[in-house]
Amino acid sequence: MRTMKLGSSTLEVPVIAVGCMRINSLDKTGAERFVQTALDKGANFFDHADIYGGGTCEEIFADAIHMNDEVREKIILQSKCGIRPGMFDFSKEHILESVDAILKRLRTDYLDILLLHRPDTLVEPEEVAEAFDRLESSGKVRHFGVSNQTPMQIQLLKKSVKQPLVANQLQLSITNATMISSGFNVNMENDAAVHRDGSILDYCRLNDITIQPWSPFQYGFFEGVFLGNDKFPELNKQIDENAEKYNVSNTTIAIAWLLRHPAHMQPVIGTMNLDRLNDCCNASEVHLTREEWYAIYRAAGNILP
Repeated sequence: MRTMKLGSSTLEVPVIAVGCMRINSLDKTGAERFVQTALDKGANFFDHADIYGGGTCEEIFADAIHMNDEVREKIILQSKCGIRPGMFDFSKEHILESVDAILKRLRTDYLDILLLHRPDTLVEPEEVAEAFDRLESSGKVRHFGVSNQTPMQIQLLKKSVKQPLVANQLQLSITNATMISSGFNVNMENDAAVHRDGSILDYCRLNDITIQPWSPFQYGFFEGVFLGNDKFPELNKQIDENAEKYNVSNTTIAIAWLLRHPAHMQPVIGTMNLDRLNDCCNASEVHLTREEWYAIYRAAGNILP
């Protein structure tokens, strides 16, 4: 597995992050096989959140990997907090309580990365800063980041937070690529020119923040996958042609398309299928040409101005 630096940190991570949101759909044996398959592929970066399975996903993962001190030093753990039923909460108390609960469920003393999950419009940056300082000084969290945030929301946090924000987890796929499309359609009066995220792609590149694309196979907001979908005949034709050329699966090409971007993104894959997990990891070794990348982009229905 190819590795990369996470944001401005010195942390060396695999280019693929293994999402554990659905690990509670597996039985004990299946969860153990899933985790071991990821480790065998060099994918030792595991992404969690306190809301996944109401916390059970973190517990299942800890059991599946047989968590102990020796195992812990061989893996990278990321989790997220801030979503509560019917609301978002970036208060100091909630962040601190959430991290303690996460660590207990994961059976570890520390997280490598903590992300704030979905923006809280009632956020007080000073409170976040106090929570981060306490978590850092206690050794409970080593690196910090955000999820689904715009440049100005990040700047607001940075007004008080002294720790570098090393990652921003954002929805991005071949068919959900508005952050890329707006960069092409400068000064245009079409829908693709609308900046829905405040130029977050350029902002993260300028500030050494790693974008972690989530739902890399989805179109719309969890409407379905585009691979093998009759709604996207041209896209699948283009992907399949590249899959044949590189002797890999269409899944591999979809992830390779994200990895080809010079922003050095780290896709978060959510599959629990072992074959697809392997296919995703194989994307680490596929480097699409500029022509191939643009052909796939256009085949998804995107028009270059």
